[in-house]
Amino acid sequence: MIVLLGVALVVIGFALRFNPLLVVTVAGIVSALLGGISPLHILDAFGTGFASSRSITIAFIVLPVIGLLERYGLQQHAKRLVSQAAALTAGRLLLLYLGIRQLTAALGIPSIGGVPQMVRPVIYPMAEGAVMRAHGHTPERVTETIKAHAAAADTVGVFFGEDCFVAVGSILLITGYVDASYHLKLDPLQVAVWAIPTAIAAFVIHGFRLLWLDGQLARMMKERKS
Repeated sequence: MIVLLGVALVVIGFALRFNPLLVVTVAGIVSALLGGISPLHILDAFGTGFASSRSITIAFIVLPVIGLLERYGLQQHAKRLVSQAAALTAGRLLLLYLGIRQLTAALGIPSIGGVPQMVRPVIYPMAEGAVMRAHGHTPERVTETIKAHAAAADTVGVFFGEDCFVAVGSILLITGYVDASYHLKLDPLQVAVWAIPTAIAAFVIHGFRLLWLDGQLARMMKERKS
């Protein structure tokens, strides 16, 4: 049971708002050491996981591209574009993105969006541009609130949407684990179908939060002016 101290480190680290990557890495190392794994095998496991994960190595290609796009004014163009749509508020824009993100993830294409390649350079600037069109310059507190809700819309959409796709990794993990551990045969299609009500509930609940965001931002801007 002492190996589970790594879980306690994760909880404490997240509660203290330390860097998530650092917290998870330290917790993994501590758990491995308590489990009797040598430092050399720990290093080998990290290296093997890094080398075999395309989702990690692809960042070295995506981030420079995003940096160049931002250098040449991608965020400014996004703000200028949304400023021409009078009916599009920050909450409505993020609600639309939430729906698109969830639908595409449910169809098996979760890579169409993402925080580094879509939220930071496009969605967040457009949401901020909608607030600036209605209320003027946004202070840091408002800017950080918009960033948080933009990232949350992406995360909630892909998290609850991808489970509706029959061939996603989480569905295959569930069916494989149940089959190997309990010798029960689960149909991946049935698991995916039963994930649909959860996805709908997530869209409704988080969609309400996004629509409520417009009023919250208006109050924050009013407090700033007063």
